[in-house]
Amino acid sequence: MQDYIDLAEKNGVTLLDTGKCQFCGANTKRGIHECLEIFNLGFQEIDFSNIENHIYRFLIVDAHTLQHPEIHGRWNNHFHLSRLHLIFKYEIKWTYQDSPKLSDCLNKYKANKPHEYLIPAEVLKRGRITTTDILASANKEDECKALIKQWALEVYENWNTYHSIVDIIAKRFLN
Repeated sequence: MQDYIDLAEKNGVTLLDTGKCQFCGANTKRGIHECLEIFNLGFQEIDFSNIENHIYRFLIVDAHTLQHPEIHGRWNNHFHLSRLHLIFKYEIKWTYQDSPKLSDCLNKYKANKPHEYLIPAEVLKRGRITTTDILASANKEDECKALIKQWALEVYENWNTYHSIVDIIAKRFLN
């Protein structure tokens, strides 16, 4: 797995070390680095231990990844948007076992579309909810869950130009 700093450089993006997150606008002091730290460590306060709450972990990962595509590989957009599409449009109750199946569907899809690229919206215009908002609600379970779902839905809707593309991948997954 490549380092996010290397991926940003590969994508022609200079990462800022101070201020708010340059991609989502999270109220950080150390930019994307702190935003990722919150994503990787700060969400440990959220209890994902019961089966019903696992969906929120996937929603967090997908929302954050699609808000910060410049620090990920280009096929990540397809994967995370397809998963959100399956969750929101087809009401799939996502489990860890579903992710490899979706990866297989995506691999078959991209074999025929090697140059396809999902272009993200402008930075700071990919949904108004950020990691710092989720972190602020982490110890209020119902509020936190509602905010996570709203965050993922905002980000998903922001990528609506590509819903027809990920629907092809989703239908392969469903079949």
